[in-house]
Amino acid sequence: MSQSESPSSVLHDLLADYLAERTAHPDCYDDLVNDDGVIRARWYALVEELNELGLQGFQQLADDAQTLLFENGVTFNTYEDDVRKMRSWQLDPIPYVISPQSWDMLEQGLQQRARLLEKLIDDLYGERSVIRDGILPPELVFSYPGWLFPAADSGALNPAPRVLFQGMDVMRDHHGQWRVMGDWTQAVSGVGYALENRVVLARALSRLYRDAPIHRLAGFLQNFHRCLAELAQPKRENPNIVLLTPGPGSSGYFEHAWLANYMNFSLVEGDDLVVRDGHVAMRTLGGLKTVDVIVRQITDPWCDPLELQGESMLGVPGLMQAARRGEVAIANGLGVGILEHPALAAFLPALCQKLLGEPLKLPGRPLLWCGRSQACQVVLDDLSPWHLRDVRNPLHPIQPEQLDDAQREQLRRDILDAPHCFVAEQPLIPASSPSYDLATNRISPQPVCLRFFALAEPVDAEHADDPRRHRIMPGGLAWVADPGTAVMDSQVVKDIWVLSPVVQPHVSLLQRARKPVAVTRDGADLPSRVAENLFWLGRYGERLDNRSRLLRESLACLVEEGQWKLNDTSLPDLFSALELPLPIELDPTLEPHPVANDDNSISTAEQFTLLRTALLNVLHADTDLPWLFHSLLHNGRAVRDHLGDDAWRTLNTLRHKVQSLAHIQGANAAQTGLEEIVTLLAALFGLCNETMPHHYGWRFMDIGRTTERCISCLELLKLSMISAQSAGPDLWERMLSATDNLTVYRRRYRSQLYPAAILDLLLFDETNPRSVGFMLKRLQRQIEQLPHPESTPFRSREMRLIIQATSHLHLVNLDALTDLDQSNSARQVLADLLAALAAPLHELSDAVANSYFSHVEKPKQLIQLDGGKA
Repeated sequence: MSQSESPSSVLHDLLADYLAERTAHPDCYDDLVNDDGVIRARWYALVEELNELGLQGFQQLADDAQTLLFENGVTFNTYEDDVRKMRSWQLDPIPYVISPQSWDMLEQGLQQRARLLEKLIDDLYGERSVIRDGILPPELVFSYPGWLFPAADSGALNPAPRVLFQGMDVMRDHHGQWRVMGDWTQAVSGVGYALENRVVLARALSRLYRDAPIHRLAGFLQNFHRCLAELAQPKRENPNIVLLTPGPGSSGYFEHAWLANYMNFSLVEGDDLVVRDGHVAMRTLGGLKTVDVIVRQITDPWCDPLELQGESMLGVPGLMQAARRGEVAIANGLGVGILEHPALAAFLPALCQKLLGEPLKLPGRPLLWCGRSQACQVVLDDLSPWHLRDVRNPLHPIQPEQLDDAQREQLRRDILDAPHCFVAEQPLIPASSPSYDLATNRISPQPVCLRFFALAEPVDAEHADDPRRHRIMPGGLAWVADPGTAVMDSQVVKDIWVLSPVVQPHVSLLQRARKPVAVTRDGADLPSRVAENLFWLGRYGERLDNRSRLLRESLACLVEEGQWKLNDTSLPDLFSALELPLPIELDPTLEPHPVANDDNSISTAEQFTLLRTALLNVLHADTDLPWLFHSLLHNGRAVRDHLGDDAWRTLNTLRHKVQSLAHIQGANAAQTGLEEIVTLLAALFGLCNETMPHHYGWRFMDIGRTTERCISCLELLKLSMISAQSAGPDLWERMLSATDNLTVYRRRYRSQLYPAAILDLLLFDETNPRSVGFMLKRLQRQIEQLPHPESTPFRSREMRLIIQATSHLHLVNLDALTDLDQSNSARQVLADLLAALAAPLHELSDAVANSYFSHVEKPKQLIQLDGGKA
């Protein structure tokens, strides 16, 4: 394509709407076309690819990208871990393209800013010369919540560098000038999403990506891992690096798990870490394991409830003291949150001259700090041109034009009461960039925010006096939004392509080791929290499976029988198995029936409406399907780095299937949906069995599944054989179908249903994976393989419970169970047996938790006794 070609002759209708919208803002800089409507050179290759695809092909490309994100389960969640409020990225297939010349200028500006912030944080927590010399007002620093007094003059509290890794939000204004919108130094997010976007777009635009001269991103993460290892004290060949996350309820948990898995870190939460004797250690099944480096995704105040935010449940008590002693390196160091102060941008030009001796290369947005009387008066004279931020709550800007008169007056009073707490920002007019809307299948000019990442590289020991070098990631995370909009508030994200003069080779984080490495396998170093989450992943998975099967059997009554007599149905017993009250319309013991016909029957549609209300909607806190899946997903996300990619994609598919149940109309469709849930659950745990190493983590998951399945089997046997209102062949058949044993029973006994035969199949047959006998043997085998203290010759409590249950099963008098349908004494014997089996199984969960998940540590002697005297 030549530069003189008109975009209309190249793209035809693909860019017609785009160019029409551009005419409404002729003076605004646009990334795609210049003022004369000519496509900029950096877009030529991409435009040719899009032109070849056409609108239909481009729509297919966008669908492919969304499918890949869906399969990988890329989500973020701003409302805790609620399965109904999780959102997936909508990835724009059009990347944000930066030319080599523009990148050189931008990279130099970002490197300078990284050096400046490093000098500034060292000064603020050291000599504080910028405050002493009057460049930075003390009230601006000391009144900000991000300033940590315990970190001041703390020596080894923060590693060198204090800011190892940082994010910088950048935007182009309507003149095409790069402007920095903000800095992120505490819990820097976005790099994992940036890499995932790159992986997805590289697959969707595989030909273009392979041939285009685009800077690769994996090399940046290689250096990130190396820089983290350099922080370990003393220098260790294989330091223990962990990523500290707030947990599955945090908005960026997918990224935390993704990064931990990609970079081979242990993903930990605050409860996984403990400070002992000044050292930070990770709780594992085999005891405490020393931690050398912590990559934190928790903001400063919540990292240590002892010295910082006392009510924090996310941090590690004593972490600040361990960092102060230099026993653990934290990236980034505690206290760097002061660099996120929204008013610092007004002082950065002067600070750059003071600390670096050079002018600031990248300006920020125009703003005023109201702590200066002159600036405060300008703002108070006319609030309308400004957006204000209260530094005590900086994430929620105040827009005066949206306030009524009373609210504006209250805002003026607030500013006068504490002027140093307010920053006035002038709204920025952004440049536009091409963005594709999948819903309308059109390309339009939209404002785009960008986040780049800087990494402080280690100082060469032979050249210790040289300034530290900062590496800028040649790409990043972009999102379609107005200036200052948080990335989590955007609906559309983009990849950033930084062009290179030549085609770049493919780089992988997995490379040949330069030296021999110690071959290891998963073992006793598994974090206790991971073992607990895997245990409950198994339990909730089995609960969801059992409930889905019972719901399927309930709906089968409607599908197979149509209009049936209320008095002839096994539905009340199925409701009992589901632990739900029977709707009054379906209770045969009550008269009259509000929706019953003259023949005492109700229609299939009416039955399904009642079932859907009672079973499929979100009404029962701990029994409905969405809640059970919510619990399954919560535990699955907590061990994301231990699940294979195929297992995770299956879990994500299961999430969408559960969400779709609320919109199903008709009993057949609901039954099909439940069958798909059962199949997906089997696929999920089948993949886990095939891909997870069969060591402690997998064993705990299997113990959870087997325990829950055994308990549910005993409950179904008790209902169908002892306490059912309509005991008999119909209910027995439903029970065999719910336990997936109907085919096996028919093959053995043809069409005859005998209680004794059912008991043999589900209780005693140790070759049947669904029988209690088989499951007890499996539990015993798995528990025997768990780590046990070598100091005691006695069996553990959990092993004794399994032996107790197995003994009851083996010692029962079988002759006493031969006449169940006719003998009350036989039913009593069975009831006693089922109770004797269920009791130790219910206790088993607490026993496993106390042995492996409670983190109880042995008491320590704090003083030394000499000759019996203190």
